[in-house]
Amino acid sequence: MGFLYRQILRRILFNFDPETVHDAVMKSVSALQGVEPARMILELLVRVKEMPVTVAGIRFRNPVGLAAGFDKNCEAPLILAKLGFGFLEMGTITLRAQNGNPRPRVFRLNEHHGIINRMGFNNVGAYEAARRLSKLGSAGVPLGINIGKNADCSLEDAPKNYLEALKVLYPFGDYFVFNISSPNTLQLRVLHQKERLARLLDPALDFINNQRVKKPLFIKISPELEEGDLSGLVATAAERGLGLIVTNTSVRREHLHARWHSYEGGLSGKPLRDISNEMLKRVSELAAGRVPLIGVGGVFDGPSAAEKFKLGANLVQVYSGLIYEGPFMVKDILRHMEKNQADLKRRARGLGPSLM
Repeated sequence: MGFLYRQILRRILFNFDPETVHDAVMKSVSALQGVEPARMILELLVRVKEMPVTVAGIRFRNPVGLAAGFDKNCEAPLILAKLGFGFLEMGTITLRAQNGNPRPRVFRLNEHHGIINRMGFNNVGAYEAARRLSKLGSAGVPLGINIGKNADCSLEDAPKNYLEALKVLYPFGDYFVFNISSPNTLQLRVLHQKERLARLLDPALDFINNQRVKKPLFIKISPELEEGDLSGLVATAAERGLGLIVTNTSVRREHLHARWHSYEGGLSGKPLRDISNEMLKRVSELAAGRVPLIGVGGVFDGPSAAEKFKLGANLVQVYSGLIYEGPFMVKDILRHMEKNQADLKRRARGLGPSLM
């Protein structure tokens, strides 16, 4: 089925503007999620084996999730969950609705299997997102909600901006993410600095700790962090009981064809894989098991997902891979994981490698 997507449907879709295609797909699947037979058929087609794992106190049905950015506006979690994901992350959502940066703002790098986006947190805002999630009900898998800063909000006012969005969305997420690493919001990455990060986190953690149900908070970090900021950030995460998502998109271009060097925005997809893996390795070494880690960046198949786990990730997320590989990608990743587990068990019993 993945072959048919890559050879036929992807070739058709890639003839059109990326953002237009994505918006049309989201509207279509949003309409389909209200049709129960459609959800049942999709679930049968993408039936996957349970591979439960508990991270940050949450039980995930498998360790492969959808990254933020795919469903920015909480339009289709019910049907996206049927693609085999162990969890979904909605957003990025800001307190107030905003349009984001001018179009065109998404570009496919077909020769690299990558994407450059300079979206700028375009979204419907926290109140509308909360209304939609309330109306839709449970997706059947854990739901993360990724929160960002409004573009017109100063760095000084950022703690209040994030906190107010968290308060609005808190009833609807199983975990939350503070996105401080998108390259498409001016000065956002300054929030990685230790003092600014503490000012951002402490009010949010006070709020969470005063709730009846305390939900995990993750920080999504930049792949371009300097060593000093990185060590301070990991220490902050360990001290405050946070998780880390490693990494957001990259501003590096030296490994791309020259035609892409002048394109502003965040780079994702296969060209991000080595960059994000390098950062994941560094974070994992610094964290030494004290911090739950979600690896994201360049996951396209079973081996690239397995590489993230080997480097220390507890969970992985996909985004660009879903666009390039299609809706059966998660099933293929989980099959690879299942086969590897079976091989390990055979070797442990002295039976040699699998013949499958």
